Amino acid sequence: MSWRDSKFLNKLKCKILVVGAGGIGCELLKDLVLTGFSNIEVIDLDTIDVSNLNRQFLFRHKHVGQSKAKIATESVHAFNPKANIVYHHDSVLNEKYGVEFFQNFRLVLGALDNRAARRHVNRLCLAAKVPMIDSGSAGYRGQVSVIMRNKTECYECVPKPVQKTYPGCTIRNTPSEPAHCVVWAKHLFNQLFGEVDVDDEVSPDITDEGVNGAEVQGESRTTEKSRELLLGNGQINSDFSSDEKRSLREWACSHKYDAKLLFHKLFNVDIKYLLSMSNLWKERREPTPLSWDDLPNQVPGSSHSDPSNSVWTALECKEYFQSALETLKERAAKSNNVLIWDKDDDVSMLFVAACANLRAYVFNIPVKTLFELKSIAGNIIPAIVTTNAIVSGLIVVEALKLIFGHESSVRNIFIQPNPSGKFWGKLLSDERPMAPNPKCYVCSERREITLKVNTSQTTIRSFESKFLKGCINMVAPDVVISGTPKLIYSSEDGLTEKAAGMSLKSVGVVNGVILNCDDFQQKFEVRIRIIHSEEMKSDEFFIAGDTRKENEGQEANKMRKRLMQSDEPYSKRSRISNGM
Repeated sequence: MSWRDSKFLNKLKCKILVVGAGGIGCELLKDLVLTGFSNIEVIDLDTIDVSNLNRQFLFRHKHVGQSKAKIATESVHAFNPKANIVYHHDSVLNEKYGVEFFQNFRLVLGALDNRAARRHVNRLCLAAKVPMIDSGSAGYRGQVSVIMRNKTECYECVPKPVQKTYPGCTIRNTPSEPAHCVVWAKHLFNQLFGEVDVDDEVSPDITDEGVNGAEVQGESRTTEKSRELLLGNGQINSDFSSDEKRSLREWACSHKYDAKLLFHKLFNVDIKYLLSMSNLWKERREPTPLSWDDLPNQVPGSSHSDPSNSVWTALECKEYFQSALETLKERAAKSNNVLIWDKDDDVSMLFVAACANLRAYVFNIPVKTLFELKSIAGNIIPAIVTTNAIVSGLIVVEALKLIFGHESSVRNIFIQPNPSGKFWGKLLSDERPMAPNPKCYVCSERREITLKVNTSQTTIRSFESKFLKGCINMVAPDVVISGTPKLIYSSEDGLTEKAAGMSLKSVGVVNGVILNCDDFQQKFEVRIRIIHSEEMKSDEFFIAGDTRKENEGQEANKMRKRLMQSDEPYSKRSRISNGM
């Protein structure tokens, strides 16, 4: 048998599933078809954006707004019109793509940029006993990993870097770095135009432990009456003279999103209110309220040649804020629906950048350029089309090994950013896939998590949404107390909804209790041993002694340290998210 003869091509008639049709997915589909694979299905929920066109070569400007999976399928058909390629413009999290669906395929190739989706696909492949090749890229770095049930570590055997979050009181009351201002500005966008989350509040938080309780005692954090004592603006005073709770969006709508009034509330009224919380400023520099009619139009040492690479003055920020607000208001009115913030949407990004910099001026935080703020807002590592091309080629190489039965020769491969550097001097580094982590709560025989939580304060709803679905990425969990028939949470509508607002303690989930959690859709079961902690706040969760951590030998650790640069955003032992 030789390259592309009849026997070779017959082997490639097996069904392959590609999950993701973006940066890596486009290159991968092209490579698969040109290699001779002729029976492919692809799933992707995304639609094509203008920002995709410079690196996702299967798409053209006329395709903007259309399904990535659909257009990618149509485009690669040109390379081999006889190939059978089926697309699904859908989320892989949809219940119809369960274990039975995955069992139809010889191999699953992941080209995802979403950690939750990657975990979900990992679990389905394990349950379906289908080999998977996971991949990702981040700038000049890339990774391809082979996952085989009971033979190699799975995607979740190794802990992933936790995405940094900030306490709500820091965001709302005492920001100290540009990232805090960006988070606040993104929350503001959602409060005004997006899907409102109670955790995205932008008004001062009087529940902050650093606040002088005597000064704000009895005040509701969503009640604005106390601000009447601080302000001289009669129009705003009258708006906030009622004890009734009123959302920011309702207030903004009632004033037709008037830029001057909204500016005054956010950067003057709220700041003066924060100044009244004297305990906050005993060891911090006090913020400076801004005035709409008196803003500086100068930033020392800045250049105005390129708006995206220059630092805006406070006056320029106000002007961008005003123009972006007007456009977003019109969009919201036309769509009659919530807007979704997107770093690649110029107007949305201008709004967030202007608001973030205005808040930075208030709190004496270094002001950033639009480009820098976009990087912070989107946690952007630039997508490099060449890296995606290399990754997709490596996926096909490892896929061929699996298809032709050479499992012993498969490798996990890593693309190094500095091939001429002081480490290995190689563009590609490879290793044999590690054995499964015996402590992994996903693929090991003993699937157990020890969870620290304040059972008195944490509700069932929060446990379900923030831990089961948010932290460990279950999709449709059912939870019972071990050794009893007592159902704590059901994925079926209505069965446990009435108890959702109750605390864990009130339904019998206390220190030492073991919960059996089962996700029928993922065919995934895990035991959760509860440790009650009074020190933990409401809705905080901590996996004690992280059960996924490995206890590897010194030589394995040394090898990994040599392979990767010390300043790398993700270690070699961590999967890299696909730079889409």
